[in-house]
Formats: sequence, structure tokens, C-alpha cells
Amino acid sequence: MLAIPWYFTKQINQASTFASIYSVATFLTLFWGLYAGTLIDRYPRKKIFLSICVISAIVLIGVSGYGFANGSIPILMIGFIFCFTLFNYNIHYPTLYAFGQEITEKKNYSKTNSLLEVIGQTTNVISGAVAVLLIEGVEFSSLNIRIESWDLHQIFLLDGITYILAMAIISQIKYRPIEQVRKSMGSIKVRLKEGLAFLNKNRLLFHFGNSSFTVFIFVLISMHLLWPIYIENHLEGSGEVYATTKIHYALGALLSGFFISMIFRRSNPILSIIFLSALSLIAYVTMASNKSSWVLFACALVLGITNAGIRIQRITYLFNHIPNYIIGRTNSVFQSINISLRSVLIAVFSIPFFIEDSNILITFWVAALIILISIVPLVWNYKALKALKKEK
Repeated sequence: MLAIPWYFTKQINQASTFASIYSVATFLTLFWGLYAGTLIDRYPRKKIFLSICVISAIVLIGVSGYGFANGSIPILMIGFIFCFTLFNYNIHYPTLYAFGQEITEKKNYSKTNSLLEVIGQTTNVISGAVAVLLIEGVEFSSLNIRIESWDLHQIFLLDGITYILAMAIISQIKYRPIEQVRKSMGSIKVRLKEGLAFLNKNRLLFHFGNSSFTVFIFVLISMHLLWPIYIENHLEGSGEVYATTKIHYALGALLSGFFISMIFRRSNPILSIIFLSALSLIAYVTMASNKSSWVLFACALVLGITNAGIRIQRITYLFNHIPNYIIGRTNSVFQSINISLRSVLIAVFSIPFFIEDSNILITFWVAALIILISIVPLVWNYKALKALKKEK
């Protein structure tokens, strides 16, 4: 997911083509996300993880094999792999959090979410470092060592193998749910209606779930679309700068996983989300006002801290107020609204105007403005959200 955006932006100079692919793929995940939520509440979460691994390994190794056989991979096939992985995100993460809630006592929700963040971001730091080697290659002249950059079909093969390893690990997991999960046995339509009905009855949760998702929206768009263009056109940097930016982001998220629950242990999640959202706003304004890779690294670090911190606090709050039997479907509603907003924003940012010169800076000002708007309902409903009773 680091290599493909950089490949389109730097190696074949088709950032606008990638932006269009990203926009269409994001829009299509709107429908997939709703369906994925019904699967999460219907089938054992472990089986879903294993299914993801099997399908992903087949797809990635298959496309990689085509690349080895023909010497290269067509642009449409590369775009397909990006879209496929995006679809994976939209079932993997909701399943992961639903599974975490299923096996965790309420008193340990915050610890579990922090642990998931630490583990996830540790792998992100490692993958970001490896990405520098894979995308750009590296040379250590003092040691007389040179590592050549990899072709995409080689990267896809490595990625496919990691899914096989993941499948082997997941198959060995043994667990016992904290309480028996009520599986929804109705049709897809019925299951979707149940999720919507729950949020319609609990409108404060609906407003909270959407308002606290805004920073995540722009972090995703930044990583896959805005940062490659910002680095190429505004900073005139290399793939190494892009990968290093991602490493700083992951380090920030890792720090957040370790310390965010400790820092805000005496305050409620709503206040911490408002504060972290405000820090994110400042980071986007700073990126829009500077032309330094070091400033970008610092802002990526801040966004890693804030986005991961918001996610930990947000998910913990939702765990405490939404029962596990319906968590998949309610999350799919939030995801669908999130995806709709992302689709619109990506479509707008895909206009060639934003890819010219340093016009990409305007997108960061837009991000800051929308984050500011999203803070308003959190502040407005602060007392009501704070007083909302936890689900028994």
C-alpha cells in the first residue's frame, strides 16, 4: 500500500490516474462495508480472518505470478490489487475490533484496544522501514553493500506469503468468548435494518461515531493520495521521504498505543478526542504552511499519535455502549458514512488542479476546516455523551 501510490506518482507520473482509481474503489467499498458488517455479526470472527488470508494469498500470488511470467504487471491489475487491499481493510479492522470486544472483559477494553494499536503500529514501523528498501533500494558505501529496488510483482509475492504466514498463526488461536454472542440469523436486509434501528434509537452514539471519525478520514487520504503528491510536487522529495513519513506516522501511533490510555486515564474519552482532534487540525495547518521534510515528519508523528489515540478512545467508548451482537452492523453504518465522505473528497482532490505545482497545499487547509467542523458536535453534546449510561 506504500509501493502502489508511489509507483503511480513517481515512476509512471500518473498521479491523477491513481487518484481516480482510489476514488472509484473507495466508493465501491460503501456497499461492501455494509455487507461486511452483516458477515461479522453472523459468522465466527476467526473464520472470517482465515477466509481473508486464503483469498488474499491466492490473489496476490496469482498477480505476482503473472508479473514474473510477463516481466511486468499492467496498470489495471496494479490498480486492482490496491482496490482489493482496500476492500480487505473494510472487513479486517471491523472484525478485529469485534473479536477484541468478544474476548475482553469490560474493565480491560481500553487495555485491549491499546494493545491492538501497539501490535499493529509495530508492524507498520517495520513495514515502513522495509518499504524504503523495496521501493527505492539502498546503498551503504562504507560497508560496500547495495540493495536494489524491487519490482511490484516481487513485492506482491512477499505480501502474498505474509498472508500464508498469518493464516498459519491465526489457525492456532484458541479462545473462549466472555459471553455467548447472539448471532443474527435473518436475511442481509433484516440484519442491516437492525443495525440502523439501534443507531436511530441511540442518536447520541450515531453523532459521536461519525464526528470522531473525521481525523481517520484525512489520515487515510493523506497516506494514499495527498502525501505522495505533496512530497513529489511541493517538497521535490523521493520515495525514501514518503516511506520515512509513514515510519514517523507509525511511531507516533505506537507511542499513542503505549501511553494514550495512561495520559487520559483521569479524563473521559470525549474530552480526549476533542483535544486530539484539535492537535490534528494544527498538524494539517503546519504542513500547509511549510516546505520542509522534517516538518512533514514531525506532523506525521503528531497525526500518528492523534489518530491512534482517537481510535483507541473512540472504540473503547463504543464498546462500552454497543453490545457485541450488533457491533459489526453499527460499525458498518459508521464506515459507510465515512466512505461516502472519503469518496467525495478523493473525487474532488483528484481534479488535475490539485496535482499541479503546490496546489496540493489547499487540501490540507480543507482537512483542517472539516476537522474543526467535526469538533463542534462533540463539544455541543459533551455533557450528554459523558453522562450516557454504559451498556450492560
